[in-house]
Amino acid sequence: MASRLLSPALRSRAFSTPVSALRSFHTSPRMFADATPLPIRKPVGAFRGGLFGFLLGSTLAGASVYYYILEEYKVSNELLTEDIYSLQASVQRVHTYVQTLEEKLTELEKKKK
Repeated sequence: MASRLLSPALRSRAFSTPVSALRSFHTSPRMFADATPLPIRKPVGAFRGGLFGFLLGSTLAGASVYYYILEEYKVSNELLTEDIYSLQASVQRVHTYVQTLEEKLTELEKKKK
């Protein structure tokens, strides 16, 4: 290939023709006649997109916090109810103990008289 490029006949032909004559580009009006413009899209602006993203994110975060707090409230409410029942049972035991002590005291007072 190098020997063909260096031959005097090809070398004189390659340098004698201008580059613009070798290849030319032309456009015809027929090619552009079928082209239709793209539909105009209303762009979603940064303000509108940012506002929508902020509202969506804050709504999701608020809902998750609400359900988390609701679950914590249920757990604490159950623990408090359990403590109230145990306190009620211990108060009932103390009440019966005091009542038996009062009965014994009244019996002792009757025996002394």
